[in-house]
Amino acid sequence: MLIPSLFRHHASRITHHAIMHLITTHANADFDAIASLIAAHRLYPDAFPLLPNTLNRNVRDFITLHENQFPFVQNHELGRQVVNRLTLVDTHHLPRLKQLTPNPLLHIIDHHELHETPPGAIVSLTDTGANVTLLVEQIRAQKIRLSSLESTLFLLGIYEDTGSLTYANTTPRDLYAAGWLLADGRGQLDLVHEYLNYAMSPAQIALYDQLVGALETVLIQRQAIMIGTAAVDHHVPEISNVAHRLRDLYSPAALFILVKMHDHIQLVARSTTDEIDVGEVAGQLGGGGHPRAAAASTRHKTLPEAKETLLKALHTIVQPAVMVGQIMSKGARTLAPKDTIRHAAQMMDWYGHEGFPVTDPEHGNIVGILSRREVDKARRHKLDGAPIHQFMTKGEFFVNPNDGLETVRNIMVEQRIGQVPVVDPTTNQLLGIVTRTDLISLRRLSEPDENPPPDLSKPLTQRLSTSLLDLLYEASKQATAHDDNLYIVGGFVRDLLIMLNTPLDQTEPAPTALPISPRLDLDLVVEGDAIALGNRLQNDHGGRIYSHRRFGTAKWLLPEPIPFDPHGKGMLGSFDFVTARTEFYRHPSALPEVSRGSIRLDLHRRDFTINTLALQLLPARPTTSGKPALRGELLDFYNGQADLAHGLIRVLHSLSFVEDPTRMLRAGRLMARLGFELESRTRELLTDALDLLPRVSAERIYHELELVFQETSPIEALKQIDRLDILSHIHPALIIDDWLVKSLTRLQQPPPTEFAEVASFSPAESIYYLGLWLFRLPPPVQAEVMERLNLNQKDRTLINQTATIRDQANEISAATQPTTLYHLLAYSSAQARLIAWLGIPNKTIRRQLVWYQTELQHVKPIINGDYLKTEFQLKPGPIYRQILHRLRDARLDGQISTLAEEHALVTEMIGLLVDSLRVIRQ
Repeated sequence: MLIPSLFRHHASRITHHAIMHLITTHANADFDAIASLIAAHRLYPDAFPLLPNTLNRNVRDFITLHENQFPFVQNHELGRQVVNRLTLVDTHHLPRLKQLTPNPLLHIIDHHELHETPPGAIVSLTDTGANVTLLVEQIRAQKIRLSSLESTLFLLGIYEDTGSLTYANTTPRDLYAAGWLLADGRGQLDLVHEYLNYAMSPAQIALYDQLVGALETVLIQRQAIMIGTAAVDHHVPEISNVAHRLRDLYSPAALFILVKMHDHIQLVARSTTDEIDVGEVAGQLGGGGHPRAAAASTRHKTLPEAKETLLKALHTIVQPAVMVGQIMSKGARTLAPKDTIRHAAQMMDWYGHEGFPVTDPEHGNIVGILSRREVDKARRHKLDGAPIHQFMTKGEFFVNPNDGLETVRNIMVEQRIGQVPVVDPTTNQLLGIVTRTDLISLRRLSEPDENPPPDLSKPLTQRLSTSLLDLLYEASKQATAHDDNLYIVGGFVRDLLIMLNTPLDQTEPAPTALPISPRLDLDLVVEGDAIALGNRLQNDHGGRIYSHRRFGTAKWLLPEPIPFDPHGKGMLGSFDFVTARTEFYRHPSALPEVSRGSIRLDLHRRDFTINTLALQLLPARPTTSGKPALRGELLDFYNGQADLAHGLIRVLHSLSFVEDPTRMLRAGRLMARLGFELESRTRELLTDALDLLPRVSAERIYHELELVFQETSPIEALKQIDRLDILSHIHPALIIDDWLVKSLTRLQQPPPTEFAEVASFSPAESIYYLGLWLFRLPPPVQAEVMERLNLNQKDRTLINQTATIRDQANEISAATQPTTLYHLLAYSSAQARLIAWLGIPNKTIRRQLVWYQTELQHVKPIINGDYLKTEFQLKPGPIYRQILHRLRDARLDGQISTLAEEHALVTEMIGLLVDSLRVIRQ
């Protein structure tokens, strides 16, 4: 944030002007406050930095030695000058100055949250660990040269407020500023070390000893909070230094010390977790600060009263600590002590785990942990057949769901294991597992994020119909009640993030927005029992349920279809619930084998990072209208948001295309649909795996092509897949050229009115794409492609018909007699003629196809089989076909047009037939 320069004005010495601009900070000033005073003066050289009356001891000693090198002014030097411009640094509390006008021009530069802003004040807030960091950034931007001592003072401010760049509130900006001060400002680290490592004074040591004896730990929301109280009959300066020593010694979640001195009680508070905002707690006692450090001073209270007020504030403000049960992965695969190293290695390869709990097969209790490190060591010594109990870390290592994370960390560190099982304390049943990755991910989530995940609750309610939201709410409520988790995963979540930039009043994305999936469905995953959830919903709401216990899936057919979105676009007739699972491939291009797993493992089996995004559905508190609300929390284990923001398609691991080569076609589809690019390493992996495509079954290839044809822009998808050289590896004859693009473009347009009667016509129907794609190929090559895709007999017949029309193009074009054209096309279906019409640019042939389609195929004689039987007493047989075909041809060529003429022609045909039979008999 840039600091305004409106305070600059010309001034001389204090004694020569009646109006002044003053820079002030808080009492008991630390190095950050004093550094901010001087840094603000360097930015506003006509302003005067007012030295506070009270300074921390180390600051006082530094100023005493170097005061003549800084332009500080003292309060008594202000005289009667009027202060009408005031800059506050590292504070937002106005000083008590008799020279201050009632409504000064006010500028606040602070790194603490402002609970209220004085009217008319200009505020420059920063989220940096040290306040002086913001000012140093402006000094650097304005290329102001600093003395070595100034740089050292600014370094002292940064290092003190960030714990030498180790506190959780430290930001990259603090590090950049410190680095610049060391490099360009010639800051002196030896002085920084000297003044930041002061020994406690005798008074501080005595207070420290008194507090140590009075410290007590209270558990609030499962957070270990230490509170110390003490009373002294004299003033003890800088008790924050004492608080720092106590915090470093005991490492509680938060520390509060209350010290009674003379007529007031001083509170100092420190926190190590985001769940305890000590600034807010201190505010309840009349003080303030930021979430990790705060202070307050209160009068007219006894020490017990102040402690009671503190405890009430803590019970109100402290948030629950994260428990094991909140971060564990549900379900865990186990090994038995007698399992072999070979089996353990295979399990690790299949499921991607770095270790497994080992349980007693008879009693089910935990007896050890086997890690990949131990397996690798055994295999190096050629001990694949040895039982794992010889190598595992033995012991009953487990935690309960209500244990804190510190318990998990201690077990991991002490036992040197990366996975800790979670066991139900009442049943001793294995519930799940906590891994090092879970702890690391939690830490990353707790760190400040310049780009926090978007809140998808509101977009979810804006994009789904009320009926659908109500059912999702019920499903999430049921899942939560049974300790299961319900997620929307994959493409819908990805597209929801994309659609955040799409105006809500548009049914289609804006021209500048990315296209979304044409599918209107939800991919619902249950971390728990999907079938049980489906059964409960069916019992409560009706409908029918179909489940597959082997795969852990349940399809709930709704009593009545419901709209998918608020505009009634698309109707949803069922919910598909899938139990979270993992999968492995026994060999390249094989079908996956699946087994139950966690949501993390379920997402890891997916194709690309942008498809691993999940939205956990949670029932929220009812709105003010009393209507149930649905809360959506975004899960992004594999940085899908980052790739979404950069427009990249990235596989999750290097064997992704080897395990499932059809992912190559999916990559091309997504590139065309979203306008994304393949991440460079992903492109290399795709190219390396192209030779595996011939090993993929025809059914899987054909299914992926069908999905391509269903895209909103299938032509672009085909082009993209062709650019990746995928099609030629399916079959060399599958090429995309200008002729095919033009033909498929015509397919995307409304069909010609002459072919409107093709009831089954749909541009997304695969046979039209395949028919055009194979239209120009020689019959032997057509047969090869149809065999590669394993087309059914109906589709093969249709494609063969289109080839026949193509081969007879000259005869069709030259046919002038209706009967000639009729017999050339009578064998073909309307679909085959439509494909030929799309594929043949010759206008004459097209007119002939239209002539047949609109007129000739409908020509039929009036006389039928019943007429021949009753009027002519003819017995049914082959003669019927000969007569009816002759009548039709005569009508086509205009030889007859009435029933009488047809009757006469039949009479003539029968007469000729009788004469011929008489001749044969003679």
